[in-house]
Amino acid sequence: MIAEIVVALGLVAVLEGLFLILAPRRWENLLRQLAEIPYDQRRFVGLVAIAFGVALVWFSRSML
Repeated sequence: MIAEIVVALGLVAVLEGLFLILAPRRWENLLRQLAEIPYDQRRFVGLVAIAFGVALVWFSRSML
C-alpha cells in the first residue's frame, strides 16, 4: 500500500512538472485566476476533485 501511494505521488509530480515545462505562462495565468475564486468555491472544487480521484481509484481497483 505504501508503495502504491509513493508511485501515485510520483505520477502527480511528473504531471505537474510536465505542465510547468510545456506551458509555464498558462500555468501562471491559471494560478492568478484561481486566486480570484472565492475560498468556498475552491474548497468545493477540491472536494469534487477528491471524490473523482477516489472514484477513479476505486473503479480501477475493481477492474483488476
